[in-house]
Amino acid sequence: MYVIKIGGSLYPDYVDDIIDVLDEIPEKVVLVNGGGMLANQVRELDNKVHYSMDTNHWMAIMCMDIIATLIADRHDNIVLVDKFEDISCVHRDNKIPLMLTYDLLREYDPLIHSWEVTSDSIACWICSMLNAKLLILTNVNGIYNGDICNPNKKLIKNISASELLIFEETSVDKCLPKLLIKYNLDCFVLNGKYPERLLALTSSDSNNNSLYTYIGGK
Repeated sequence: MYVIKIGGSLYPDYVDDIIDVLDEIPEKVVLVNGGGMLANQVRELDNKVHYSMDTNHWMAIMCMDIIATLIADRHDNIVLVDKFEDISCVHRDNKIPLMLTYDLLREYDPLIHSWEVTSDSIACWICSMLNAKLLILTNVNGIYNGDICNPNKKLIKNISASELLIFEETSVDKCLPKLLIKYNLDCFVLNGKYPERLLALTSSDSNNNSLYTYIGGK
């Protein structure tokens, strides 16, 4: 089973194309989405007004649920779930579960309340609870060596989570490598603007040359 995190930067322009290919993935899928523009608004307000980190944390997660609801509204094959035990029921109906995370995280509260924790880390935690494989879709090809705005930047094909800890800023959140180590998980980071790369990565094609970064946490 795959937990696929759809980055907030991909909403709304690229989400429909991603959803359209999910039925072609040979394994079961659970979706988690980012908070996107709504969570960014919370962060911008925090920079001006300075809320508590508890408030920032829960408001950003509420933003994730709002966008999840909007995604599900446009796709008949997407079903919103807020409990782990509901996932198998959705799969039995040949539909795709999309996690509502606010109530779930209120129940477990497994992560620090910090801007270093985003939907990347939340998806990683969900992945650990489901014993699944983690794929993170973002708006770039993966993790880069050097400034991501530099035209001479180089895509890193493979990196360990411990190596990633020293990076100042990447396309994933700061807490993710710590969690990959803690939960003994690997993950792939790839560009969700190209759904064919997602299909290639999840297929059994040994000649897959798609662009992505593999992060080894095991």
